[in-house]
Amino acid sequence: MKRARSLSVTLLLLLSLLPAHAAQAPVALPGVERITSVEGINEYRLPNGLRVLLFPDPSKPTVTVNITYLVGSKHENYGETGMAHLLEHLLFKGSTKHTNVPKELQDHGSRPNGTTWFDRTNYFETFQASDANLEWALDLEADRMVNSFVAKKDLDSEMTVVRNEYESGENSPMNVLQERVMSAAYLWHNYGKSTIGARSDIENVPIDRLQAFYRNYYQPDNAILLVAGKIDEGKTLGLINRYFGGIPRPQRVLQPNYTTEPVQDGERSVTLRRVGDVQGVVAAYHIPAGSHPDFAALDMAAEILADSPSGRLYKALVETKKAATVSGGTYQLREPGLAIFDASVRKESSLQDARDTLLATVDAIASTPFTAEEVERARARMLKNIELLLNSSDRVGLQISEWAALGDWRLLF
Repeated sequence: MKRARSLSVTLLLLLSLLPAHAAQAPVALPGVERITSVEGINEYRLPNGLRVLLFPDPSKPTVTVNITYLVGSKHENYGETGMAHLLEHLLFKGSTKHTNVPKELQDHGSRPNGTTWFDRTNYFETFQASDANLEWALDLEADRMVNSFVAKKDLDSEMTVVRNEYESGENSPMNVLQERVMSAAYLWHNYGKSTIGARSDIENVPIDRLQAFYRNYYQPDNAILLVAGKIDEGKTLGLINRYFGGIPRPQRVLQPNYTTEPVQDGERSVTLRRVGDVQGVVAAYHIPAGSHPDFAALDMAAEILADSPSGRLYKALVETKKAATVSGGTYQLREPGLAIFDASVRKESSLQDARDTLLATVDAIASTPFTAEEVERARARMLKNIELLLNSSDRVGLQISEWAALGDWRLLF
């Protein structure tokens, strides 16, 4: 399963871009609490704490079921790095009622996946709209929430798959350099550890610790279930209550994350030496949490700097032949994240020159503010991406995971 990068979408949304169809009225169901309604998405809460988002879209022939658990690599302890991602793999190895998950996903013609990130893990499937398919998907997610096998034999086999993913990442010098830069940026917070984890932890984590992690975090009060597409809201909420309502609210109390990264007290640098023809430079800057009011402006600034071919970094580095490529973006996370910019440099070119130019270009924002033309060009690109997102209920259904992980799915709007 792939590890997802959080999509940073500016909060400069035009709400009128949502699909033009009549929103279904919120449903009243005994014992189920209606929380709120925003732009055609209705939120409910079951007595066991499960939060439910329903987004009917009759224009779609499909339905997307996406369940997000508010647990990611940030929640791993010493010796457990990569555990959240390993567990994601194991939830495709079967549960009490669904012993062959891959075959079922194929039999129902679904497009499924699971992704793990710093603050959350999600599982989703998109399939042709039908009562039978919807009941199957809800039963599957309810069963693997608390009845997945998480067995030693499956850990032994999936460990090698995850280790291959780890090795693939290690074969990319720029990927490794970015990981090293992030670890230097976070001395104490777990954002400094990559989601894939350490090789020794991947290979040696005991099954009992993985099972304990699963039992602690995979519970209804730590999950958000979204169903989007061609659905009848009342019938769907009734089915969700049938399949998930019987799962008891856990007695355990989730401990809050209280580690905060101190203000950095000086520039930090990392040197990575690898055999090969690739040179590269990565620069990272601390930024506020993804829910902070300033995040939208920082996200646009990163867009203006890193866009190809109109961005300032492209013009300063690629057009001058100091670098072969440039890229950049923001890590939009629940807690303070990073803005990262990088440049790949040809072997015959000066890495020091590229480094100095990259840093000088970013620093120049203070003395050479963005022009109105730069801002409007970036705004147009970002709003186009937002329009494409909001006109696709299945994409909204998946992107809700990122916003929910920030603390409130309504931040999308």
